[in-house]
Amino acid sequence: MTTTVDSVEAAESLAKNIVEARLGACVQIVPIRSVYRWDGEVRVDVEWQCVVKTSAGRADELVTHIKSQHSYDVPEVVVTPVVGGNDDYLAWVSEETS
Repeated sequence: MTTTVDSVEAAESLAKNIVEARLGACVQIVPIRSVYRWDGEVRVDVEWQCVVKTSAGRADELVTHIKSQHSYDVPEVVVTPVVGGNDDYLAWVSEETS
């Protein structure tokens, strides 16, 4: 799952909150530059993308959690299904989010 926030502090706070709540096993924070249209204006902003490693069973609860904690009017929250990978890693994610 991914979301974006407007500061590194907001990213770290959200990430810690997600991991502490066991809604995600790990959150990677990546600086990005976003170009988008908002309120009829094209904007270019620095943002921090949070990539949350979670299990499918926690996805809906995590979406709700992010929306409730987010400062944006319409936060990006995108769930991407995992179709495979390192079984040991995927088991760890499942264990950490149960």
